[in-house]
Amino acid sequence: MFTGIVEELGEVTAVENLGDSSRFRLRGPVVTDGARHGDSIAVNGVCLTVVDTADGEFTADVMAETLQRSSLGALATGSRVNLERPMALGGRLGGHLVQGHVDGTGTITERIPGEHWEIVKITLEPQLARYVVEKGSITVDGVSLTVVDAADDHFTISLIPTTLALTTLGIKQVGDPVNLEVDVLAKYVERLLGQGGTASEGAVR
Repeated sequence: MFTGIVEELGEVTAVENLGDSSRFRLRGPVVTDGARHGDSIAVNGVCLTVVDTADGEFTADVMAETLQRSSLGALATGSRVNLERPMALGGRLGGHLVQGHVDGTGTITERIPGEHWEIVKITLEPQLARYVVEKGSITVDGVSLTVVDAADDHFTISLIPTTLALTTLGIKQVGDPVNLEVDVLAKYVERLLGQGGTASEGAVR
């Protein structure tokens, strides 16, 4: 379980194509401190399992399902990524409950700079729109954010200077894909009310 509070802006140092999967090498001195084989680290909001660590870097295997259903397939050597370790029991929940199970991807369609912040518009798949509400929470590339406006095919977020400076959302351009994870509590409520839910179908870890 994660909180969507990015700890470190990391970098992809190597990508090995293994046919039906890929092996990523990523640099992140903060998140690899104390990390061991089998631990989890969220990369742009996708929960990956650590294979090994050395010299501030870690390796993770990414299966075909994850590559197809998230934006990780577009990563290359030199790509910057948002990194977060799982939350510790008893720690503060700075963002919201994030599983690292991506529900889908969106595309940045507009960036509107303000004096001290920036408004970003992102497309949204129709089957995910019902889980996104004004002032609710959503995770974009692993960053816990508050929704400003919600529509049937898009939503907007407001990025403060800290988010712009310390995450990949500050360097993403119009047309770039982003990973989206909607609030899991909304999906549970829908399920319990007997309406069924499809947002989690195909969600990746």
